[in-house]
Amino acid sequence: MKTIGPEIISKLFLPPKNSHKGQNGKLTLIGGSSLFHGASLWALKTASRIVDMVFYATIKENQALTKKLNSNLYDFICIPEGKIDDYIKESDVVLIGSGLMRELETNIITKKLLNKYPHKKWVIDAGSLQMIKAQDLKDLTQVIITPHKKEFINLFNLKETNPAFVIQEKASQYTCTIVLKGEVDLVCSEKECVLNKTGNEGMTKGGTGDVLAGLIAALACKNDLFLAAAAGIYLNGLAGDKLYKKVGPFFNASDLCDQLPKTIWSLIEQNKR
Repeated sequence: MKTIGPEIISKLFLPPKNSHKGQNGKLTLIGGSSLFHGASLWALKTASRIVDMVFYATIKENQALTKKLNSNLYDFICIPEGKIDDYIKESDVVLIGSGLMRELETNIITKKLLNKYPHKKWVIDAGSLQMIKAQDLKDLTQVIITPHKKEFINLFNLKETNPAFVIQEKASQYTCTIVLKGEVDLVCSEKECVLNKTGNEGMTKGGTGDVLAGLIAALACKNDLFLAAAAGIYLNGLAGDKLYKKVGPFFNASDLCDQLPKTIWSLIEQNKR
């Protein structure tokens, strides 16, 4: 199986010199809760550095708290209550799940929106991924899911097994792109699978998965889903490896979020030589 390498950067969409606002991607993020405030913030900050517009739908109390957590947070637009459909329709991709709690309400809102917009590009992560079943993916035509091993087993109702043995079968069965996070990551679509070996033990920190989800969703706005998933997992781990050289495993999700643009641009510059 092929391992993702730095050459993947050459395949990604780059904003044209003469582009205008909105041309380089619009993303809606649905997430956040009274318990998990930072999760959506990391995803938002990451995505806002890649796409032109990021729209954020969350509960009122979390919306206010998120703004307080970062007084300079002008990088996204909070979606007014009752207007989520307008922003989903305008967006290239919808990321759902970052910071959502494992509860019935998450199940209801996730299934409702997936059923309502089956042809939208979706990235399903965290709380939403934990509260749906594989059958809920059946009618979706463009979807990335980002499970770790336990989430993968629960989603597909498997007995304890090595997901690597069945990941491409499930990607094909449900016509989805799967990013299986682990010590060595696997990215599979119905047509192909690749390995990712970037990353290190510093990336076990809470929030690094939310950074990854925001990155993949942002890349998916202007790229093929499999390419976005493969490039996202590679670049996320590579940014972590750059940090590791500076501080070992002693970095957090905010550090990773700040490192990503530097890592991506450095790779783009190297690719020009």
